[in-house]
Amino acid sequence: MKAELGAWVSIGSYISLAIAKLATGYIAHSEGVAADGWNNFSDIVASVAILIGIKIAQKPRDHNHPYGHSRAENISSLIAAFIMMSIGLDVVGKGVLSLVHNKGDEAPQPIAAWVGICSAFVMFVVYWFNQRLSKKVSSQALAAAAKDHLSDALVSLGTVIGIIGAHFHMFWLDPLAALLIGVIICKTAWHIFSETSHMLTDGFDEHALATYKREIASVEGVKRVSDVKARTVGNHIILDVTIHVDAHLTVAKSHEIADEVERMMKQQHRIETTHVHIEPDQNLNRL
Repeated sequence: MKAELGAWVSIGSYISLAIAKLATGYIAHSEGVAADGWNNFSDIVASVAILIGIKIAQKPRDHNHPYGHSRAENISSLIAAFIMMSIGLDVVGKGVLSLVHNKGDEAPQPIAAWVGICSAFVMFVVYWFNQRLSKKVSSQALAAAAKDHLSDALVSLGTVIGIIGAHFHMFWLDPLAALLIGVIICKTAWHIFSETSHMLTDGFDEHALATYKREIASVEGVKRVSDVKARTVGNHIILDVTIHVDAHLTVAKSHEIADEVERMMKQQHRIETTHVHIEPDQNLNRL
């Protein structure tokens, strides 16, 4: 429920800002503010997709989803990335045309700058809120959304700079700001796509795996760690470990060692699911 609150805060903020910026961009003759409004419109779609993903991810396991529905968040992020990329490319195209055909005879009205400043402030607040919330609920989707909020705040500040520059007869700054905003939208979309694709194809941080292996090897009774694999399912990590123990240990004692590995991973890395496969240490058998 807390994760959903973060998504609703994002949606509400983006709807308000998109309407304000698109209207102001038209009234105040600011292409930069209008482009920023389209940026926020793309964020509405992305936030709705994330909200749907969060809702589906909360569904319990069933007969054909033994690991639950957590990856619904990843799929929703992927859909959002495609939508954001299409809008970003459109904004880039319009920005290029504006630069080429820029007449440089009218600066945006001052209200456009004030809208940009207020927007930056709102997005900084939303970024702070969702960043803290994502850590509390361990939601990668919210963490990604928070990064997008921060980039949105910086984009709004860039828009203000373009508007101010136009008032000093640097009329190319406003359409240039629109072009750069489009590039930032595309960059954010690509970042979400690449990160989500990495997770959906069971990619995992090799440095984290090395840390897990080193810590498991330090557990009393573990002679050797021959294999460590991990995958991310939604917000959860599933760890598969193969350890070697004294071949003469009882089943009960070997099970205690496995329990200690599971306990340590949960305590130190918040990994709820660790599958431990136990093998007799071959070096001892040869002795």
